[in-house]
Amino acid sequence: MAAPNPLDRFRTVLAGAARAIARDPEAEVVFASDGLQASGKVARVVSPGPSLEPRLVAEARGAADALALKLRHHDPKLHAARAPHAEGDARGVFDALETARVEALGAKSMQGVRANLHDLAEARVRVDAITRARTMEEVPLATAVGLLARQRLTGEEPPEAARAGLKLIAPWIEEKAGAELDALALTLDDQVAFATLARRLLEDLDLADAESDADQQPEEGGEEDQGEGEGPDDSDDVDADGGAAGGEMEMRAEEGDRDEDGDDQSERDAEMDDGDAISGDDGAEQARANPSRRNWPDEPLTDYKPFTGRFDETVPAAELCDEGELLRLRAYLDQQMASLGGVVTRLANRLQRRLMAQQSRSWEFDQEEGLLDAARLARVIVSPAHSLSYKIERETEFKDTVVSLLIDNSGSMRGRPISIAATSADILARTLERCGVQTEILGFTTRGWKGGQSREHWLAEGRPPHPGRLNDLRHIIYKRADEPYRHARRSLGLMMREGLLKENIDGEALLWAHSRLLARPEERRILLVISDGAPVDDSTASANGGSYLEKHLRQIIGWIEARSSVELAAIGIGHDVTRYYKRAVTIMDAEQLGGALIEQLATLFEKR
Repeated sequence: MAAPNPLDRFRTVLAGAARAIARDPEAEVVFASDGLQASGKVARVVSPGPSLEPRLVAEARGAADALALKLRHHDPKLHAARAPHAEGDARGVFDALETARVEALGAKSMQGVRANLHDLAEARVRVDAITRARTMEEVPLATAVGLLARQRLTGEEPPEAARAGLKLIAPWIEEKAGAELDALALTLDDQVAFATLARRLLEDLDLADAESDADQQPEEGGEEDQGEGEGPDDSDDVDADGGAAGGEMEMRAEEGDRDEDGDDQSERDAEMDDGDAISGDDGAEQARANPSRRNWPDEPLTDYKPFTGRFDETVPAAELCDEGELLRLRAYLDQQMASLGGVVTRLANRLQRRLMAQQSRSWEFDQEEGLLDAARLARVIVSPAHSLSYKIERETEFKDTVVSLLIDNSGSMRGRPISIAATSADILARTLERCGVQTEILGFTTRGWKGGQSREHWLAEGRPPHPGRLNDLRHIIYKRADEPYRHARRSLGLMMREGLLKENIDGEALLWAHSRLLARPEERRILLVISDGAPVDDSTASANGGSYLEKHLRQIIGWIEARSSVELAAIGIGHDVTRYYKRAVTIMDAEQLGGALIEQLATLFEKR
């Protein structure tokens, strides 16, 4: 009987190794002349010829290992359910990321497989258009993202032949989706979580809308609009550019606002905050009605009072100017972000990595039962006396969280401070939204200088003594907690409007923001105040004494810090807020605001 030739013997050994890695007896390897694409459970590899050419042998091993890893670690039904519906760049990038994931699992656990996959990557690149690209537009996006993901997940440098082409597009990808690429390694063992991150990455690259996630991932959000809020704005990443495509993406977002029954998102939001346009105290009423979430004083905290609240207003930012002006203000903010956002972006990405790490899943090894730990099988083979080792998946506790940013919109914030405050809030809202943390952005000022209609009413009443607050409050909602960032991004531009910033009555603003948080369902509620000075309103101070507003602020802060479940922190710009707040930081230059904001939140999230 003739001995099998070396080529047949090589194919048999290759197929046996693939079956062992895949744990699937149906895995097969066939020689073909038309490339390295697998089909079903069959790996099609280029024949190395009777001489078993070393380069082709290595590529064949890589192709067989890639198929085996896909059979072992990849769920095709789950992948199809999470993938973008349309073919094109979005689907190509999504598939490339999943390929990087399953191959990284093998490369990290088996050194021989790692070497084989390295040779396969070289072979794939040789026939890819990335090697011929001369401009960014010529680089295949799926190839580029796949190589960057592979580098993040395994530490392997891109193949030499692809580096020139990758260099053309890598800075753009890193700027738009660097945070998601960094976070991929945290979900390597979980295809569902990895696919969710991959979809967010597609949104960052303007390749897919978040709306489709609502249909594909109903278990991750109980409301239709929660799916829309999963990712950041389609035209913006946590970056410094405003994006020329903002207008188009806004139109698409607005078109997606209506559900199947024709209900408008803004109408539902209005129902949730019913009464905001009058007093903004409905959250407090809801909190009082719910004893388990009460945290509300039974008696008035101070003798502080408004002379009248008839002229106060709590208003969404979009209602304070027409749409055309709001678009111009947003464009101006985008210009400011181009110069201000770089440092804040890097810090925000760092915060995102910290939060994703806290939310990531982990494994407990050397258990008596659970999933078989394949990485420890080698010791059983070497020493059969060793028992099999199992592992159990464990989810790290991460409480549902809502963060409210309360920004001082007083006249002293005009110029650089308000620009940086708006930039920081914009970037932070996107960062926290990606991490599943609801974010509300609020502002406070007054409707007029030195008293408004309230003061005129007091004068008409004959100037009764001790009138209380004599200015008309203006509390501004830039972004509701339940509102996806992309629906609110234009509203943040309102902070750039001349004439908006007037006086600041901090105590009532703090109570307003606090009452809104108490009405929220999240387990953990954080209120972060950004201010550049003590409360100031000339008409109130002249009629009640210079310390009237400051005394009220101190009493409100003291009560929240001592008795409320809301976690309170503050950042003072050129103003020592540590004399008011226990958890506070004072910065002397507005340029430091972004870093202080991120670090305060990082400290709060890491505190247990």
